[in-house]
This record gives sequence, C-alpha cells and structure tokens, in this order.
Amino acid sequence: MRALVYHGPGQSSWDTVPDPVIEEATDAIVRVDATTVCGSDLRILRGDLPEVKPGTVLGHEAVGEVVEVGRDVHHLRPGDQVIVSAVSACGRCRECRDTVFGQCSGGGGRLLGDRIDGTQGELVRVPLADRSAHRRPGNVALDDAILLSEVLPTAYEVGVRNGHVSPGDTVVVVGAGPVGLASAGIARLYSPRRVVVVDLSPARLEAAARMGLEAAGSPGELVADLSEGPGADVVIEASGEPDGFALSTRVVRTGGHIANIGMHGRPVILHLESLWRKNVTISTGQVDTSSTPWLLERVRYGDLPVSGLVTHSFPLDRMEDAYRAFAHGPATGALKVVLHRA
Repeated sequence: MRALVYHGPGQSSWDTVPDPVIEEATDAIVRVDATTVCGSDLRILRGDLPEVKPGTVLGHEAVGEVVEVGRDVHHLRPGDQVIVSAVSACGRCRECRDTVFGQCSGGGGRLLGDRIDGTQGELVRVPLADRSAHRRPGNVALDDAILLSEVLPTAYEVGVRNGHVSPGDTVVVVGAGPVGLASAGIARLYSPRRVVVVDLSPARLEAAARMGLEAAGSPGELVADLSEGPGADVVIEASGEPDGFALSTRVVRTGGHIANIGMHGRPVILHLESLWRKNVTISTGQVDTSSTPWLLERVRYGDLPVSGLVTHSFPLDRMEDAYRAFAHGPATGALKVVLHRA
C-alpha cells in the first residue's frame, strides 16, 4: 500500500510500504476512506516527540471500511463502516473502567501514528478494535465523521467538560483552530450567556463568525470588554502558545476555570504571583475518546453543527500538500484538512 512515512525530524515521504496484517486477535484492518492532519502530526515532524521512530506511518484519525477482523473481535465485521478512534482502549484495565482510555494500561492508549503505524495510508491496523472503532451511521457524512476520531472528543472532554461549562457562563476560547472552534460549538449546548473566540488570525476569526460565534478582534479588545464585568467563568486555552495561556490567566474571573487543551511545545510561565489570589482552577489532560458515542448522536441528529470545521479536501496521495495547507492554516484560513481515497 501507499502511506506517509516519517523518516526523522523534517522528513517524510509518500512511500510504498507492506500492507498491515492482523497481529493480535483483537485487531481489525480498516481501508481508509478519509483521514486528516493534526497539530500533533506537525509536532512529530518538527522532532518534538522523539518516541516516534523513523519508519512510522503517521496519522491517528480515520474513517473507513473494515476489511478483516481478528478472532476475538466480536462487535465488528468486514464491510462495516467505522470511525477509528485516535485512542485505543482495552476496556478491562482500571484506567479503562474509569473511562480514562488515554492512560490504558492494557495495551492501549495513544498508539496510532505514535507507537505503531497510523492512519495516513490506504490501510490501517486498528488494535483493540471492539472499543477503538465505532460504526458510522449512514446519515453521517465522511467529513463530519472524521471529526469524531479526535477533534470533537478533545474539545468536549478536555475543554468543555473539564472546564465545567454551565448555563449562564461567559466562556472564552483562546485559539480559533479546529479544536478551539469545536469547543465553542459544543459549549453552546450548555446554554452559556456568551461564548467568545479570540485569535490573532483574521481568517480564523472570519471562520468563527461564519459559524455564528462571537469573535474578539484582538486580545486587547477582549481584555477591555471583560474588564467591565467579573471576567470569564471558563477559559478554554486551545492555542498551545505561551501568550495564549498568559491571556487566559488575565481574562479568567476570580473563582473561574482555565481548561488547557493546547499542546505546549515550549515552557509556559504560570504567573502564580498574580493567580494565587484569584482562586482559579487549571485543568489539563489528553483526550480519552470515551465521549465519542454521545458526540456521534449529537452529530447524527443535528444538535452539533460541524460542517464549517472542514475547509480543505485533497486526494489521499496528496498528503504532503495537505500538510502544507494545514501548517499555514492561520494565514490561509485552513482548519481541518481531510484526505479522501480516490
């Protein structure tokens, strides 16, 4: 098959590699009909995640068709249309019983495109498939379904749920990338008073406005606006930038909550000299994808409009073009970039 292979920092290529095979009785082989590029893929290419070994097929999000299953896979069969989760779960260990799938100690966790070959190819081996792939209803389009691999669960679990968004809250989302905009959209399900999105990219603020979200023109404008009241009840930090976290600490109200989603590749100053007085809660974490079935129902029945998050589409063999488009998203307005099988 053909796939995007990581060869070391700054190096990848669209190569011919062996087809994946069933290695464990709990595996499934899925033909990839759609996959996408994530910010963590860019970090791998920068060399920020040294645990990813050269020769690894990248990617951890996919939608496709099951073509083969191991003998211990009981809930899937060849021909099923599935959403491949970014996180694998055994379902038996203490962590999985607590729905903390990302910390699975039974052989799961973040595997795809990290410790094993991932989804940016024509086929992918899905470990622990019974709990790591979800049947895709026929009325959920590929470009909507792909968001359930990681983007929507991350936005909900690490942002909205960890931040305890509640009715009447003022919610500020720092960073209008795909996860930030998804967080804003999901937050609206909880009847907040306001949801304000802030970003330095005019193109991304325009995307927020197209989705019906309130967009702040600049961090200064946001700070001036919120200074007239107590501040934000919940701030969802989705930029992954030190300045984004610093802004979060400035706009959160006393007793408020900062839910950090962004993957920070550089040290971030906490500024406890000012925060200790504010009685602020800061939460961090990685996605577990335990919420995928619930989110799938929200998308399926139209409770959660997500169509505006996918902005660019490429055929699968133009993977390197897709990476370039996504990497320059703040300038071009690219949010989620999806690749489809020809």
